[in-house]
This record gives sequence, C-alpha cells and structure tokens, in this order.
Amino acid sequence: MSEKSEPSPSPSSPASLSDLDWIQLREEMDTGHTVETIFDKFIRKIKEQPLVPAGCAVATGALCYGLWSFKEGNKRMSQYMMRTRVIAQGFTVAVAVLGTSRAFGRNSKE
Repeated sequence: MSEKSEPSPSPSSPASLSDLDWIQLREEMDTGHTVETIFDKFIRKIKEQPLVPAGCAVATGALCYGLWSFKEGNKRMSQYMMRTRVIAQGFTVAVAVLGTSRAFGRNSKE
C-alpha cells in the first residue's frame, strides 16, 4: 500500500516550472502599472470632484476680500464676506463628503 510521490527537488537541482509561476504572474501584473506623480493625482482629483476646488477658491476669495474690507474700515462688507466665507466652507465640506461617499458606494458595488 505504499504510494510513490514525486521527489522534492534538491537545492542543487533546477527548480520545476511550477515553482517559477510567481515570476510570470508578477510580470503580468506589472505590465499595466504606471507611477502617478503628485501633479497627475492633483489633476485627477480635480476632475473627480470639480466643486471642491471651486468652493475653496470662493472661500479664499471671500476671506481675502473680507480682510481687505476690514483693513479699509468697511465693517459691514467685512462681516458680510466672513459670513460668505463660512457658507462657502460649509459647501466645500458637504461636497467633499458627498463625493467621497459616492466613491465608496461605487467601489463597494464593484
């Protein structure tokens, strides 16, 4: 009742073809891989969620104009711009959260 099994290759003998399958697998996996630079990632994120940079720009503009109005002594415009900045920041955060949740929902369906 003894069964013969394949002898395991000794360290001095050449490895079998099945032992080197991982090399072929790695080469197949690396063929489509490209390195993404920081600039490329920045552009990709802007294309994915274009309202986030727009909200940041509006908030920054309101902040700058509000500070300039405060420096000039126009307190009413300064206060109005600070309120506009808060609204723009809230909009930016809401859009970022919605975009992120949408991306997670899309990934979970795949």
